[in-house]
Order: sequence, then C-alpha cells, then structure tokens
Amino acid sequence: MGFFLETLIGGLMVGMLYALVALGFVLIFKASGVFNFAQGAMVLFAALAMARFSEWLPAWLGIESRLLINVLAGLCAASLMVLVAWMVERFVLGKLVNQEGITLLMATLGIAYLMDGTGQLIFGSSTYKIDVGMPKDPLFVLDSVFPGGLLINQEDLAAAAVAAALVAVLSLFFQKTGTGRALRAVADDHQAAQSIGIPLSRIWVIVWSIAGAVALVAAIIWGSKLGVQYSISLVAFKAFPVVILGGLTSVPGAIIGGLIIGAGEKLSEIYVGPMLGGGIENWFAYVLALGFLLVRPQGLFGDRIIDRV
Repeated sequence: MGFFLETLIGGLMVGMLYALVALGFVLIFKASGVFNFAQGAMVLFAALAMARFSEWLPAWLGIESRLLINVLAGLCAASLMVLVAWMVERFVLGKLVNQEGITLLMATLGIAYLMDGTGQLIFGSSTYKIDVGMPKDPLFVLDSVFPGGLLINQEDLAAAAVAAALVAVLSLFFQKTGTGRALRAVADDHQAAQSIGIPLSRIWVIVWSIAGAVALVAAIIWGSKLGVQYSISLVAFKAFPVVILGGLTSVPGAIIGGLIIGAGEKLSEIYVGPMLGGGIENWFAYVLALGFLLVRPQGLFGDRIIDRV
C-alpha cells in the first residue's frame, strides 16, 4: 500500500504540472474559440526568457541577491510575454476577425514556429537552468503508518499549490469580473460581442497576456525541475489529452484532467507495464483521450454545444 500511494501521489503531482500547461489552452479557447497550438512554444519562450534574464541581470545591474534577481527576471519575462500578446493581436488575430476557426488554428501554428525561431535567435539554443529556490529534498511523511514513511517530492508539492492557487484566481476572474464575462461572450460569438460594444482587440490582448503569465509560471516550474531546453515545448503534447478529458472551456477541468492523466499513466506503467513490455506511460494519455472523444467529446466539464437547425 505504501508503494501504491507513493506512485499515486507522484502521478498526481506530475498531473498538476501538465494542468499548468493545459490552462493556457483553456484560456485561449474560452476567449477565441480556437485551439492554441502555440501554447507549448509560449512555455518554451517564457522559460528561455526567465533563464536568460536571471543570467544577464546580475551582470547588467551588479545585483547579487538571488531573490531580487528572480523577481526582476520574472517581471522582465512577464513584460515580454505581454509584448508578445500585443504583437499577436496587432499583427495576427486583429487581421483575422470573424474568420473561420480553421484559419485561426493555422495562425496559432504559425505563431508557434515563429516563437520557436525567435526564442532561439534571441536567447540561444543551449540548455539553461532556472533556480527560484524551490525545495529539492524529498519529504518523508506517515512514518508511523508505513515502514520508512511515504516519499514525497517537495518541489511537486509546491507546484501543486501554485496550480491550485491559479485555478482559484482564474475561476473567480471568469465568473465574477466584467472582463471575464466579456471573454466568454467573445468566445461564444465574435460578431455579437462586437455589436454590444466589447472591444475585441483589447479582449484578445488580455487573454493572451494571461495565457502568457500562466505559461511563465509553468515554465518556471518545469525549468526548475528539468532545466530549460527545447524539448520542454513537447510538454504541451501531454496537455492535449488533459484538455480533452477536462473540457476545452473548463478551468477546473484542466486540473481534474491533469490529475487523471498524471495518476493514470504512472499507475499503468508500474502495474500494467510489465505485462505489456513497458512504455505505457508514453501513450496512455492519448488512448484515454481517444476514448473520451468517442464517448463524451466535450470532456468531463466542457460545455455541450447544441446547434439548432
């Protein structure tokens, strides 16, 4: 039982990291109705910015305090993501108002490749590190219940706490604020939203800025855990089945989907993998997502779309 719980908790913590990336997909879809294939590139771009600014700022400003450097680097990276959001609206989305969804989808693919190339051009292509002081030592709990206790990664616990806080804030933002309601109105119908005076350009800048901030948080956690390298953008592929499970329009659903994927792939790899030769962790999420598409395509918490004819 102790080993089972360790595996389960480890899977849940990894699932929270998947969910952080999935949140970006949900935010963009809620505001534009298009699946944002550039979210992985946004995470990579934010991670590179954070890592490189934390290297450059001490030399530029002569600062030695690690805390102050991280704060300034985070502000610089966040400002850069806001600039990216403005440029996306000004030069891409603003030119595609009221276009078909497939047009916007292809536009996000172009944004992804552009951000990948620009990130390499500005920040380089080496492997970098992000050190924000997250605890690395394992934590042993329930010593009196299980022999030797349960081993839990403190870094994963911190990531879970950050993800939970983000979900709470974003849920309140979408449900309780005028801007959040405007975002949902834009997602339902661009033309109708414009007809009642909702400024589409400002809304898209806001949502892409928020998605960039979420990408920055995910980038800091993944960069601290794995280092900053170009393979970090592949994390976004695991976020695809997460949003399919949770629902493309549900912020809490991104978290629930992440927990299901994270726990499921770890448990299946440990307990079913030996019978099938291993490797289940690589494809478990996609098979589960395929099953949901066949049975419940809107996901666990997604809105059911009804077209009247």
